[in-house]
Amino acid sequence: MTTSCCFTLFICGGPLPPFQLQTVSLEPFFLPRTALKKSRRCVGDKNTKSVFCLPPQTFDKILIANRGEIACRVIKTCQKMGIKSVAVHSDVDASAVHVKMADEAVCVGPAPTSKSYLNMDAIMDAIRSTGAQAVHPGYGFLSENKEFAKRLAAEGVTFIGPDTHAIMAMGDKIESKLIAKAAKVNTIPGFDGVVETADDAVKIAQQIGYPVMIKASAGGGGKGMRIAWNDEETREGFRFSSQEAASSFGDDRLLIEKYIDNPRHIEIQVLADKHGNALWLNERECSIQRRNQKVVEEAPSTFLDSVTRRAMGEQAVQLAKAVQYSSAGTVEFLVDSKKNFYFLEMNTRLQVEHPITECITGLDLVEQMIRVAKGYKLLHKQEDIPINGWAIESRVYAEDPYKSFGLPSIGRLSQYQEPLNLSNVRVDSGIQEGSDISIYYDPMISKLVTYGATRAEALSKMEDALDNYVIRGVTHNIPLLREIITHPRFISGDISTNFLPEVYPDGFKGHQLEVGNRRELLASAAALYITAQLRSQKVLGNLRVSSTPVECTHWELCAELGEGLYSMEVEVDGGKVEVSGQWNLASTLLPLTINGTDRMLQCLSRDASGQIVLQYLGTSFKVRVLSKLAAELNSYMPEKVAEDTSSILRSPMPGSVVAVSVKPGDTVAEGQEICVIEAMKMQNSLTAAKQAKVKKVHCKPGETVGEGDLLVELE
Repeated sequence: MTTSCCFTLFICGGPLPPFQLQTVSLEPFFLPRTALKKSRRCVGDKNTKSVFCLPPQTFDKILIANRGEIACRVIKTCQKMGIKSVAVHSDVDASAVHVKMADEAVCVGPAPTSKSYLNMDAIMDAIRSTGAQAVHPGYGFLSENKEFAKRLAAEGVTFIGPDTHAIMAMGDKIESKLIAKAAKVNTIPGFDGVVETADDAVKIAQQIGYPVMIKASAGGGGKGMRIAWNDEETREGFRFSSQEAASSFGDDRLLIEKYIDNPRHIEIQVLADKHGNALWLNERECSIQRRNQKVVEEAPSTFLDSVTRRAMGEQAVQLAKAVQYSSAGTVEFLVDSKKNFYFLEMNTRLQVEHPITECITGLDLVEQMIRVAKGYKLLHKQEDIPINGWAIESRVYAEDPYKSFGLPSIGRLSQYQEPLNLSNVRVDSGIQEGSDISIYYDPMISKLVTYGATRAEALSKMEDALDNYVIRGVTHNIPLLREIITHPRFISGDISTNFLPEVYPDGFKGHQLEVGNRRELLASAAALYITAQLRSQKVLGNLRVSSTPVECTHWELCAELGEGLYSMEVEVDGGKVEVSGQWNLASTLLPLTINGTDRMLQCLSRDASGQIVLQYLGTSFKVRVLSKLAAELNSYMPEKVAEDTSSILRSPMPGSVVAVSVKPGDTVAEGQEICVIEAMKMQNSLTAAKQAKVKKVHCKPGETVGEGDLLVELE
C-alpha cells in the first residue's frame, strides 16, 4: 500500500511564549474563606494591624506508617499544620521521596512488605524511638488492621483513623453486610456466612444463581475478587481468591454474593467526629476498572440526580453512625441502570481517590482526619458541603496496558516530568527522576488530577496533562488513560464497570489512526527528520563544510508506519499539511501546530537508521523515515523471523512463581493452566496456547522471574 501526500513544512525559530506557572496546593483549588477561618487559630498583631492564622493545635509529631505517594501526601499536610513527620521505610526505599520529605526516617526492614511495612513490631519500635504521638496509616498495609490499632492504643499513641470497633465491624465484609442490613442500608443478595470449601462455594453459587462475585472477607482494592459464571469458574475463583486474600491480608476467608451485571461503582465519602456528628461529602464515580481495580475516577457522577445522591449520602451516614465511626471513610455502592443502589463495602481509611473530593468541596481530608483524631468537632454542617466544579483523577501506573489492560512493569525512571506547568493540575506522587519501580510494591506512579468549572473543562485539562506527562524507563498506562477520557462513551457518561471489556473486546490496541491522524503523524515525523538533517549540516550555526550546498527546499522521503509504506514529497513553500513549532531536538516535549491544531508530541527515541518513536495522542508509534534512495535499498535487507510463541511460555510480567502445574513429559490441552505468577499481590494463571507435550520446565515455585523470561517449552 503506497500513498502519496504533499504537505507544507514550516521550521520556526525562536521560543514559544512561556507557560504561566501555577502551583496547586493541598488547600484544594477553591477553599472557601469561611472554612479557612474556621480551621485556623487567628491572632492579631496590634503594631502592624495584621491577622495571622495558625493551624489548630493537634500533635507535635506524627509517624506515617506507609510509603510512596500517600506518605508524601500526609507529610504535606503535616508541614502545612506545623507538625513534624516521621517516615518509615524498607531498605530499598532508603532514598525514596517520602523519606527525604519527612523530618525523621526509620528503616523497618528489608524489601518484602511482610518484613517492613507490615512489620508491626518494627513500626512500634520506630514510634517509641522517635516519640511520635500519633500514626497516620495512609491506605493499604496496616490502615485497616485492627490489631495494629489495638497495639497503638495500648501504647497511648493516637491512631489517625476510626476506633478499633469500627475497623473490626467494617473490615469484615460478612459482618459489615449484617450491620448494613440492620442500619436499613440497601444490600446485595448473597450468602452471609464464611465459605469453607470449593464444594460449598459451588452449592452456594447455585442457590444464589449465576453470575456470582467471590471476594475476600477482609481487605479491598480489588484483591481476592473473582466473577464466576459457572461451577468450574467458581472452583477456580475460590482457589485464587483465597490465595490472594491470604497473601494480601493474612485472612483467606471468602464470601459469595449476587453479581450485578453492568453496574456502576459509585462511592460516598463520609466524615465523622467523636461527638456524634457525621457528614457525607458527595460521591465519586469509580466505574472505570480493570480486574476490579479503579483506573479513572471523577466527582461528581454524571449519573446521579440530587434525590439519589442525597439518599445514598444519608444511608452512608446511617451506616457510619451505626458503628460510631469517627474519621474519614468511604461507603461503596453498586448502582444499577435504574439507579437502585446496593451497599458493597466500607473502607475505614483514606481512599486513594480522595483528591477529587477535596477539589469539589475545598476540604483537606488529611487535615480533617488529624483534627478528628485529636478530638475536635467537625467544622462544617451538611448544608455547608458544596459541589464546586468537576474533578477527574487518572491513576498513572507502571503497567503495560496492551496486556490485560495493565500488567506490571518494573524499571528505573530515566526521565520524569510532571505536567505541573498547566493550570488546575494536581499530581500526587511519591517518585522522582531516578526512582525505581520494583516488584515489591504497587506499580502506581502517581494520581493525576485535573479540575474545571465543568466536566468538559476538566476532561480537556486531563487530555493536555496526559500529553505533557513525561515518563521514561518504564512502560506506563498513559495510552489507555488518554483513550478512555476521549472515548465518546466516556464523554457521554455511558459507562459501567464493564466499560473496558465492552469497548475493547479484543484487548487494548492503542489509538487507532484515522486518515487525518495518520497524515499528521507522518508529517510530524518527516519534519523532525528534516530538522535533524539540517542541524547535522551545521556547527555553531555555520555550515560544517563551506562547500556544502545550500539547504534544499524539496525533500523526497519514504516513511514506514506499521505495515504501510508511504511516499512523501516535502515542499517548504506549498502543500496540504502545515507543521510548525519549537523544534528543540533535546527537549522531551514537542509543542507543534498541525493544520492549525495545537498538539503536544513526545519524541521517545530517534536513531541513525531513520527510526523515530513518537508519542502522539497518547500512543507510541514507530515511524521510519528514509530518503527515497535509502528506502529503495532497504527493500533488499533481510527481515528478522518472528519467534514461534505457540511452543514456548514466557512470563508476561515481572513477579514470583507461585505454582507450577506441569512437568516434562506431561501432555497439556489448549487453555490448560501451566503455572501461576504473582505480581503486586495479584495472581495470574498462565495457560497453554495449544495442545502439546511439555519439553522442559525452566521455573519452580518461589523463584522471581522478569518480563519475557522463559518459563516452559512445549514440543
